[in-house]
Amino acid sequence: MSKREAFLESACKENVEDFLRFIQLHKDKTDPFDVEEVVQEMPRDQRQTLWRKLASLLQDVLQELPPERWEETESAVDPKPVMAVVDAVTQVAALSVKVLQDDDTYDALVEIAHRLQDALVSLSVSEAPLQLHIHTLCEVWWKKGLTEKEKFGRTAFLISLQKSFILKKPGVEIQRVWSLRDVLLSLDYSSEDNKQIIDLLLQCFHRPTYIKCDDGKRFLVFLFSWNVNFIWVIHGTIKNQLEFYTKTLTTHIMEIYFRAWKKAGGEFQEQIESSCIQDFMQNAIFLHRSSPVHTKVRQIVSYFHSRKGCHQVDRMLHNLYKPILWKSLSVPNFEVRANATLLFTEAFPLHDPDQNTKDIDAAIQKQLDTAMALLNDPHPTVRSNAILGVCKILAKCWDVLPPAIITDFLKKLVVELAADSSSPDVRCSVFKCLNIVLDNALSYPILEKLLPTVKYSLHDNSEKVRTAFLDMLIKVKAMRAAKFWDVCNMDHLLARLAIDSQSVSKRIVDLLFKSFFPVNESEREWCCRCITLIQMNPMAARKFYQYAHKHTAPTNIIKLMLAIRRILNSCIQTDCDQSDMNEGNKENSAQAEPLLGKDTAIVSRLLEVVVILWRSVEKALRQNKEAQNYTFAKFGNVLSKYFQAFEDEQCTVPLIQLAAFMPPAAVPTFSCGILSRLRRMEEGSAPAQYNQLLDCMCSWGQTSDILELITDWLAEALPKQGDKVSAGRKVRIQETVEAKPDLALAYLEYLFSHRSAREKVLDLGEKPLKQLHTVLGSWRSVLYTHLASSTADPKGPGVETALRVFVFHGRLGAHLQHSSSEGREYLLSLEHVVAWLAERVLPFLTKNPEEKEEEEGRPEKSRPLAAQITESFLTVCRDVLLVGLGDKEFKGQILHLCSLTLLSEAGYLCIPAVLPILKEVADGYVPVDDNQEDPNNVVLGVVANIFQKIIELLARRLRKEPEEGKQLSRAAVPSLTDFLQVAQMWDTTPLCGIFSTLFAVIVVEKRHLLQKITHPEEVIAPESVEDMPPLSSVLLSVIIKSPPVTRAFLKEVGSSLDSEAISSLNELTAILHVLSVVKHAGQAKAGLKSAATAIQQQLHKHAVPSSDGGDLQRVIYESSVKTLNQILDL
Repeated sequence: MSKREAFLESACKENVEDFLRFIQLHKDKTDPFDVEEVVQEMPRDQRQTLWRKLASLLQDVLQELPPERWEETESAVDPKPVMAVVDAVTQVAALSVKVLQDDDTYDALVEIAHRLQDALVSLSVSEAPLQLHIHTLCEVWWKKGLTEKEKFGRTAFLISLQKSFILKKPGVEIQRVWSLRDVLLSLDYSSEDNKQIIDLLLQCFHRPTYIKCDDGKRFLVFLFSWNVNFIWVIHGTIKNQLEFYTKTLTTHIMEIYFRAWKKAGGEFQEQIESSCIQDFMQNAIFLHRSSPVHTKVRQIVSYFHSRKGCHQVDRMLHNLYKPILWKSLSVPNFEVRANATLLFTEAFPLHDPDQNTKDIDAAIQKQLDTAMALLNDPHPTVRSNAILGVCKILAKCWDVLPPAIITDFLKKLVVELAADSSSPDVRCSVFKCLNIVLDNALSYPILEKLLPTVKYSLHDNSEKVRTAFLDMLIKVKAMRAAKFWDVCNMDHLLARLAIDSQSVSKRIVDLLFKSFFPVNESEREWCCRCITLIQMNPMAARKFYQYAHKHTAPTNIIKLMLAIRRILNSCIQTDCDQSDMNEGNKENSAQAEPLLGKDTAIVSRLLEVVVILWRSVEKALRQNKEAQNYTFAKFGNVLSKYFQAFEDEQCTVPLIQLAAFMPPAAVPTFSCGILSRLRRMEEGSAPAQYNQLLDCMCSWGQTSDILELITDWLAEALPKQGDKVSAGRKVRIQETVEAKPDLALAYLEYLFSHRSAREKVLDLGEKPLKQLHTVLGSWRSVLYTHLASSTADPKGPGVETALRVFVFHGRLGAHLQHSSSEGREYLLSLEHVVAWLAERVLPFLTKNPEEKEEEEGRPEKSRPLAAQITESFLTVCRDVLLVGLGDKEFKGQILHLCSLTLLSEAGYLCIPAVLPILKEVADGYVPVDDNQEDPNNVVLGVVANIFQKIIELLARRLRKEPEEGKQLSRAAVPSLTDFLQVAQMWDTTPLCGIFSTLFAVIVVEKRHLLQKITHPEEVIAPESVEDMPPLSSVLLSVIIKSPPVTRAFLKEVGSSLDSEAISSLNELTAILHVLSVVKHAGQAKAGLKSAATAIQQQLHKHAVPSSDGGDLQRVIYESSVKTLNQILDL
């Protein structure tokens, strides 16, 4: 029996094992058995017999276990053999379809295909072999065009579409979808049966894989030609998705639209134009510029503009813009005009190519007139857009525009709009957009004549205009359109370089770099240009060389430094560097010397230039040790002679900075005497005299010597007890110099105020710093002596010095706590100061009448000094809290000190220092749900109580001493503003009670004023905070300064009114007066009307009959009604 006959025999349920074995042989590439060849070689009768037997086999196995039960885990029949048979039948059927002859009767194949299709529909979409083979059968059936191909083609298309969404690499499946695209033409778009496919087709526009790949893009273009009603649905889907498209995806989308439009014809093209392209045009005009899709809509429309020049595109743009663009250029809304201006100038010229030449010329002239009119638009945004558009038109159409029109446009831009005093944006646009014109070389002759008229724009009061002007000059220089120094004088450029910001200065350096640092010239020429620049403008020279390293290699910077060194050497006629003095260098020196002579100013500027250049390449030198050592050697062997020759202070400062760049061994003479110079410095010396020396020592790693000197001076300045002298310290330098505590503090202030120096101090480790911290803490005794004594010791340290030491003790403690990896030792030292203040200082703020005699013995300065000490310490604690160093215990101690301070008789003096503490403590917690058990609420409750006490003290001072109270209130305003900004974020207790306190104080003060009124004429509603009582005036000025604070306050007003805590007419009137002030400030209109409505509901209860003649209450009531109506705008 042949294999063909054996294969035919096996196609039944009884021989199913043999059938599966044949299929396995077919899959085996090494075996010659091929089902496709066998079926093709069979006579027609055998093929039909085979198909009938396969149909019967498939029917039997599917009846045994239907497909819907294949995925059941508890099935009695194992699904794997069944699926293997179905898969085998599917493969034979698919191969049979491929070799089907024209005269074959394939009813049995139709039956097989139907059963397999039903099985496929009931299975989930996946890459399993069975589903793949059935899918292939349906696809082959469609492509062969067999009976019921629409049904099988639809199935194949649907499965391919679904699989393209779930596969990680769907490229092949997208190709299959594209190959099956004609299936759509056989489907009814309006049928409910095809709704699933329509939804899937729309999802393709959500998938980047479809939008980006070529086959996917072709398929999406094809969808526009499926059904004319589907176009609008596609467009709506894309519009909804546009916000989420990236710029790249948007580029692909606009290409899809263009290709769809170009390939379409008849009603399809008309629908794409009206429903899609024109809709995008309208959105580009009417959308707000802040809309997230505006940029993408403009991108799509711009793509169509970029395809201009084609007859079909020109006609389409002309027809679509005609009904919407021209009227949009003259609407009242400036944003619409601005958007339309961009579209109009980008699409210029808009014309119908089917018109004759005369009509086209007339249309273009009208559009040019429109562009000129837009340059005169009253709104700056429209003018700016028109400038951009006109410059694009000039750059694109220069060679076809009449010269007169070009001249008119450029004069309008350069002469008028570049000097538009009403808008810096317009002036900026002129210079930014002239860069576009400069891209066209034909513009150079006329711009060369016009640009000098805008030279003073370099001094425009807007930085962005100056920046744009310089960018244009850089473009002029790069394009060689004109000589930039003819446009703007060199003196003006240098003057601006000397004083302007980094952004502007960098551009000027870019512009001038080749003029003053011609890298292709000799080093001697570099020096000559450097000296010329210094002579022209020394400040500009500093700035120029500060940015020079951005335009050339570090090697050239170092070469310039060494060239300047040679000039300086020739100035002092040194022979210390004979190795350099070859003939060329002698010539350079001889030629450079006359430029300097004995001009100290030039020498000092050259030294400054060397310092600036060295600083710019310091990092590069560190990375190249050989170059660094060479530079050290070259400058090290002449620096001591420079110090001798250039003794002027202008030269000394840069020389010290130069020395700081080098190791101390390179400048031994100078480095050995620097500490002695610091010791011999006079107290009261200007910072410039010691700052550079301190920097120098820090850069050499000798910070510990400075710290030891400071510690010694502060320790020695302390008053000694008897003849006891502190032992255990040895004097390292054998020279007797008196202690200079003020100078020590000046050194300390500099070290801690500059980041680089501070880092080196803190890197010394804990031991020397702790020693200094201890010495600083010892000065509290000096402070107390000044506080308690009536006469100052003329030989002892002054009170100002002691107070500064006291502050430094706290600051150093904060730095040490920050540097400490664990523990709270230095926070504890600050807490000890809290205890010392409470015990020794705060009593001086208390005036006890029973101790009058003792009080009279106290010095007059004690109370203000005690307040000053307390305020200074609270300021330090504020900084500790600000940087997040304070823990809960520390916060508790500081709040306790604040409470004790405010309870003192003169504690009100410290209110401006207490409020920042409250702000920092409150700012350290995050608002959470109201929870009375939360331990944080205890701390915040203390904050609220202290704030209430502050308000009471302010009210008391304003009542007893009005002038002093006003001065105190003004001093408290900044910190009160900051505190309320924090408090307004809390909707829960206890900080929400802050606004209750403010509201109560303001109402009570105003009510008290109303009760004192005796004449009806005095009942006047206030219009500003100045019309309110003193404390209310201060508090309201702070409240209405910030919209969030105002809203929080009005929320409290509404809450109080709703609780019916306000009962009297005077109280309601007081609240109305507060609301009147808020209304005139223009703040929180919603909260204002809500509070006014609540008052309206209560005010009618206090109505006074008009028959009561001149009754004061009636006047107050009528005034309140009038004020209420004004607030409600009735």
